[in-house]
Amino acid sequence: MTVFTNHVNSQEHPNLILTKSGVEKIRAELGKVPLFDTSLAKIKDEVDIEIALGIDTPIPKDYSGGYTHERHKRNFLIAQKAGVLFQILEDDTYAKYIRDMLFQYEAMYKNLPVHPQPRSYARGKIFWQCLNDSNWLVYMSQAYDCIYDWLSIKERKQLEKKLFRPFADFISVENPQFYNRVHNHSTWGNAAVGMIGLVMNDDELIQRALYGIKDAKLDFTAKDDDGGFLYTEGKAGFLANLDEPFSPEGYYTEGPYYQRYAMYPFLIFAEGLHNVRPELKIFEHKNSVLLKSVNTLLTLSDADGEFFPLNDGQKGMSYYSRELVTAVDIAYHFGGHNPQLLSIAEKHGRVLLDDSGLAVAMGIRDGKSKPFKKTSINLADGSDGKQGGVGILRYGDEEMTLVFKYAAQGLSHGHYDKLSYSLYEKGNEVLQDYGLARFVNIEQKGGGNYLKENTTWAKQTIAHNTLIQNEQSHFEGKYEIGSKHHSDLYLFNAANNDVQVVSAKENNAYPGTEMHRTMAIIKNEKFEKPFLLDIMKVTSDKENQYDFPFYFMGQVMKSNFEYDSPNLDILGKDNGYQHLYLEGKGKPSSESSTLSWLNNGNFYTLTTATNTSDELLFTRLGANDPEFNLRRDAGFMIRRKNSQNTTFVSVIESHGNYSPVSEFAVNSNSNISSVELIHEDKNYTAISIKDVKGNEQLFLLSNTDASASKKHTLSINNKEYSWTGAFHYSTIN
Repeated sequence: MTVFTNHVNSQEHPNLILTKSGVEKIRAELGKVPLFDTSLAKIKDEVDIEIALGIDTPIPKDYSGGYTHERHKRNFLIAQKAGVLFQILEDDTYAKYIRDMLFQYEAMYKNLPVHPQPRSYARGKIFWQCLNDSNWLVYMSQAYDCIYDWLSIKERKQLEKKLFRPFADFISVENPQFYNRVHNHSTWGNAAVGMIGLVMNDDELIQRALYGIKDAKLDFTAKDDDGGFLYTEGKAGFLANLDEPFSPEGYYTEGPYYQRYAMYPFLIFAEGLHNVRPELKIFEHKNSVLLKSVNTLLTLSDADGEFFPLNDGQKGMSYYSRELVTAVDIAYHFGGHNPQLLSIAEKHGRVLLDDSGLAVAMGIRDGKSKPFKKTSINLADGSDGKQGGVGILRYGDEEMTLVFKYAAQGLSHGHYDKLSYSLYEKGNEVLQDYGLARFVNIEQKGGGNYLKENTTWAKQTIAHNTLIQNEQSHFEGKYEIGSKHHSDLYLFNAANNDVQVVSAKENNAYPGTEMHRTMAIIKNEKFEKPFLLDIMKVTSDKENQYDFPFYFMGQVMKSNFEYDSPNLDILGKDNGYQHLYLEGKGKPSSESSTLSWLNNGNFYTLTTATNTSDELLFTRLGANDPEFNLRRDAGFMIRRKNSQNTTFVSVIESHGNYSPVSEFAVNSNSNISSVELIHEDKNYTAISIKDVKGNEQLFLLSNTDASASKKHTLSINNKEYSWTGAFHYSTIN
């Protein structure tokens, strides 16, 4: 623990995010750095409009999306920008605006009760939860820092005694269930208390921010609104939130959606600590994990920059968000001026109005930008990098991208979906992960909060592209069980761009059952595009029913099996099954069953090895959903009953295209005639893929030894195959 000596409160302001020397440099460069000048003009226009409208600090009453919530949120965002404008433009109009707003809040806060909306485990005062109150203080700390020296001593004392210190105490010592934990919520709280502590030069608050509340009386069995445990014994404060959720390479265990949200307080507080408490060397903490995490987060996006919806994640959230503008600028400035980050900043089209934003804008002006390269990568999960992970396989310029999840639970925002995946072609979903069930900040939908369907559907295993046993979710859908386990990587090999493989095992989702899933992106010259090979090997100590869904996106074209269309029966009673309609039910007519669909002008075909006893089910989401909270997405499922040990083998192929303008369909039929499991035992799995011209491809896998140097020999149909390494792929003409 670092114990600070008293710093004499004679330091000049601003010194938190902006610095005196930085402001002078910015003023000297005005008119010379196009992206910075454009960003400044846009923010000035935005703030000037708000100032003309006047200040409104209404009595809080609404959930997210309601007027009072959105007004107070708008206030702190504009106040922060007004502070920057005051420093750069030296116009008292902006300082007066911030001062008057702060004193309106000071007059309100001293008699303000907790928020009237009771849903949160930690109710705020200005907002319905302490999380949003912390947002307010993170931004208002920056505004206060910018006008600190402009205010009189009397004004500062009044604001600090009656607004800022009580505010910091409320979200921390008065709400330890919110503050003293490892979670994105507490990260915001830690940053809020720490940043106002830095501005006020209050070492007690800074210590509380870094290390949490000492001797807080905590219930270690308590849970938050999302079902996760509130506390990890002995883990609290900003540094714990750096150490615990991040893997050594910067993967954040809650997933990219919440990593994006948490990056703002992580990096903005870190910048403040760097400027005011440089002895902490915060950007070097845990081998510079914060700076690494920015690159990792950018890597967790598709070709359009949208983050993969692992765990709770709203689709469409992307690196164009304001949090990523902050993250990219700070990471560039403090992380060695990586020129690849400049290409992301160019896409943003705006920069922060501070030292880091100026550095980025000058780098772009000077032609230093290079494309950001997203490659195949295996990202470990867990503070030590040993709690599973996420494997991403990319072919070419994201012509096909596989996101394979074998991670830890992901705290309270985690889903019960071990060995699940999603598949993309360019920026388009081919096989999707549902994401979260929430309409963020839309008041009409549950006050903009999580909907009950997030628990009854989105978190359940059936909502994902993975194996479900006996219609039960992994770990019984219980956080107490799931949080103790993670899947284990078997192999990751992306050395050969044309045959990339990721494989992992899961032994705890269903006691007595092992799942071993191997996925490969393969590009063969006889195929127009790369295809995905998927092998799910299941070994159990008893017979079970296995369901294996594919949540495809688009319009069904054809199948090679017959099916009946019942009158929308509901598939099951609970664990997410109660939300699925059964739209079609059939049986395989051959050893390879196929389903083709069209989406975004591309044709796709699933070819899967099936047994005569399998059931083939078409599903549609939306049952038991009277408020229409769920999308009406389609799915296709293989149901295999009374099976103990079995293997699901499938190929997903992208082929051809269709133009509604020319009305031409090109290569609309699959190039695959069959997919067959030709050998299966404890040690080896062998797959045959035949195309329509009779060419055969073999994929051979060692199930028990992933060593790259191990030599293997396998006899199949009186023919012997030898290879070195965990897998072998070849074409037989």
